Order: sequence, then C-alpha cells, then structure tokens
Amino acid sequence: MQNMKIVTIIGARPQFIKAAVVSRQIKKYKDIEEIIVHTGQHFDENMNDIFFEQMDIPVPDYNLSVNSIAHGAMTGRMLEKIEEVLKKETPEWVLVYGDTNSTLAGALAAKKMHIKVAHVEAGLRSFNMKMPEEINRILTDRISDIVFCPTNNAIKNLENEGYASFDCRVLKSGDVMQDAALFYTPKSIAPDFSIPSQFVLSTIHRAENADNKKNLENIFSALNYINENLPVVLPLHPRTKKRIKEHNLQHLSKKLMIIDPVGYLEMVWLLQHCSLVMTDSGGLQKEAFFFKQTCITLREETEWTELVENGFNKVVGNDKDKIINSFSESLYRQPDFSIDLYGNGMAGENILTALRMFNKTTGEC
Repeated sequence: MQNMKIVTIIGARPQFIKAAVVSRQIKKYKDIEEIIVHTGQHFDENMNDIFFEQMDIPVPDYNLSVNSIAHGAMTGRMLEKIEEVLKKETPEWVLVYGDTNSTLAGALAAKKMHIKVAHVEAGLRSFNMKMPEEINRILTDRISDIVFCPTNNAIKNLENEGYASFDCRVLKSGDVMQDAALFYTPKSIAPDFSIPSQFVLSTIHRAENADNKKNLENIFSALNYINENLPVVLPLHPRTKKRIKEHNLQHLSKKLMIIDPVGYLEMVWLLQHCSLVMTDSGGLQKEAFFFKQTCITLREETEWTELVENGFNKVVGNDKDKIINSFSESLYRQPDFSIDLYGNGMAGENILTALRMFNKTTGEC
C-alpha cells in the first residue's frame, strides 16, 4: 500500500479527545502521516502543554486562531485558512469530526480541492433545523466520500435520506467516545474538593435553555427540588453562569453544588461516582451510558435515540414537573448496560482499517 497523509481538522476540546482515538491507531503504522489542524474555534486557556501530555493527545501542527465571530464569518475564515494548509500539505484524506463549524469548513475546503473527505460521527440527526449543529452535520455527510456512523440508527438516517444512491461509502464504525472512555477511565482524576458520596451530576449550557429565562427558571427550580432529596453537583458553563446573573436567578442556584467547569479526566471521575446524570449535552448522554448511569435529557430531542429506545435515557425538555417526575422514576430504572450500542471500544481501529483499504490504488473499499 502506498504512503498516506491525513489532515485532521478539529476545533473544540471534545473533538481533540475524539481525534486522539484515531491518532493512537495511526501511530501504529509507519506508512501513514497525520497533520493536525486546530481551527481555534473554541478558545480554551486550559488546552496547554499539560493538557496534551495528560490526555495523551498530539499537539496540533497548525493553529488557525479563528474564533469569537459570527457563524458565517467564522466558517468562511476557516475555509480560507484550511485551504492554505491543504495546498501546502496535499493530503490523500481530510478527516473531520462531529458537527461544529470547523467540521463543515474542513469538509468544504477539501471537497472543493478534490481531496477525499471522511466524516467521523456521521448520520446523527436531531431533526431540529434550528440547531446550527444539525445543518453542519447534514452538509458534511452529504459531501463526504466515506462516513463513519456510530450506531445502527445513524445508518438508518442516511438510508432514509437516499445515501444508497450517492457516491459515498456508509460504514458503521462504533463510537470513538466509547474508545476514549475506556482509555481514560484508569486515568480519571478526583476533583480537588469534597463531593457527596451520592449525587446527581448535571450540566446546562444549550442556548434554548440558557438564553431563555423561563426555561432556565424551570430547570433550576426542578434541580432545587431534586437537591432536597439528592445533592446536585453542577459544573457551571460560563454561558449559563452569565445568563443566571442576567435573568436574576441567582437565588435558584445557591443551594446547588455549583463548581467551575472541570477537565475531561475529572468529568470521567464524576461520571464514575454519580447516581444519575441530568443534562442538555449530547456527548454527556452517551458518556452516562458508558459509565452505566441512567440519564435525563433536558432537551426536546436527542440524536442518541437508541439510548431512549433501550431505557437508558429519558427526554423531558425543560418542563419542571416532567423533570421532577423523571428523577423519581430514574432512580429505580435498572436497564441492561451490557448491550453493545457503540462498538465496545473498537471504533478507532475500524476507522483506520477502512481508510487504509479505501486508499488502495483502486480507491475502493
């Protein structure tokens, strides 16, 4: 097989963790070179040398420093800068992850230059076109040469959209975040403050919750009620912290155990030790499953429908009574966590095997 160069485009901390799964597989082969491009989409002061060393993540070869501007301007600026990198590096593949503006910009830049595109975490659908992530993932899937779907439901979504007739290879890879969870579990770090022996782990950050006073008030009122029965530990996202102050809702957060945002290794520890997860985060819904925790989703929909179908997750939105009632029910739920929904830690290997096969001189899997 001929040598292969892959340019990986990532722009947010979760994407670094996902990409590290495949990077560890790439290191096993001397005939593959990976160039990592950080768009800078999410500026994170904690992503320093210690972060990369602690997480066993390769340091990016490029940092494009595109952030803090509107969606259109951000995607356009990224497209321009990524194109410059691709002209210099001339890779066989551009590898993109998830559903951020970085994902779409990387795929667009590559496709316009006739470079093959692989999309990891493909086929997910919330069916909510008001979400920027939904637009990014749909467009990225459509222009990719190979899409790696984490679940059977993701594959069904693409089948329903007619992908059988498209010039695109659809493969079930499993979920790279389960690979990551297995890899990082032994490396988990307890937060440097006292945590109750039993607690609810909660995160709130989505715009439809944080930016809407009524929704935020409903959620925090419910969390206050729940806190009377089981302590609520809430790593508070800066966006939510700002909105609580703007909406004059500080009184609703005083009794909860509000902590600063934690790193991934600390979050793994919290997931290992909590009694229940309540979140509006997409990723944390899955991670709850990885660590055998039931989850209540504080959104109107979820991309991870298999978790709902199998009883691991319940979607309740931001209705106070539904949240409280679901809390009581979830404490007694005992679903079978032995079921294989996400590949059992083989996603990274499956992805790299497929890319190597696709890169043969025939260009086919």
